[in-house]
Amino acid sequence: MQLAMIGLGRMGMNMVRKLLQGGHEVVAYNRTPQKTEEIAREGATAVYSLSELPDRLSRPRLVWMMLPAGSAVDEHLLQLTEILSPGDIVIDGGNTFYKDDIPRAAMLEEKGVRYMDVGVSGGIWGLKVGYCLMIGGPREVYRICEPVFKTLAPEDGYLYCGPAGAGHFVKMVHNGIEYGMMQAYGEGFQILEASPYAASLNYGEVAHLWNQGSVVRSWLLELAEAAFKEDGKLARIRGHVEDSGEGRWTVNQAVETGVSAPVITLSLMNRFRSRETDTFSDRVIAALRREFGGHAVVSREKKEPGTKN
Repeated sequence: MQLAMIGLGRMGMNMVRKLLQGGHEVVAYNRTPQKTEEIAREGATAVYSLSELPDRLSRPRLVWMMLPAGSAVDEHLLQLTEILSPGDIVIDGGNTFYKDDIPRAAMLEEKGVRYMDVGVSGGIWGLKVGYCLMIGGPREVYRICEPVFKTLAPEDGYLYCGPAGAGHFVKMVHNGIEYGMMQAYGEGFQILEASPYAASLNYGEVAHLWNQGSVVRSWLLELAEAAFKEDGKLARIRGHVEDSGEGRWTVNQAVETGVSAPVITLSLMNRFRSRETDTFSDRVIAALRREFGGHAVVSREKKEPGTKN
């Protein structure tokens, strides 16, 4: 299948690579041309402006955006409405707030352009193990795009979730759960670190042990094991934990719908607190975000905050 990818950051670049490996034809665009040139050397077709896209794609055109949530998405959508044709398809695969999807879908529909929202999870490991895809939009458009989803995802790794906004809504809740899970792991390792047995424990070995049939086994524990093997006490990073928006949106949704979500809420509050203190549990969470998503950490020699997703 033929499609365009707009945005070649940590996720977008590897998604293009996976699509190329799956036999798809990808037209790649990035605001800075260096990344476009890099992926062109691997088989993608490079374009250096959005206006070039229509002539490089056969109709109906499929354009996938992997951009930071917010104004960047709106700016690109406005440009796309000027150059795309009725029947074309736009997918927003970034971490967009689901309520923004609904007016965007309506705006594109006025132009006859169809819109899909796809929550993407997998971080920097998606190229190797595949991306989990949570998909919203018209079901008939989902069926058209399914060969692309099938290539990007592992087996049973993509799901049609409902109309516009549904994909990003499910991804939002997914990320809220992720906050709570990482907080629990961080607190658990801090309890170990504060115990009389800390000197005899190797935390990489503990993480590995817990992944052998334990009820708390997970991919996050595999990443914790890797982080501890690199730095046994995570001494080289500060426990400064950023948040990229989804946790806040999940907590606000819980408040809006009257759902009790104390674990997710407190995990978000703890991230705010982490920017004022430096605890072992926060170093665990910061290390996990670095391992799965390539998020920047703050070294213990520096005081400035890390980079947001």
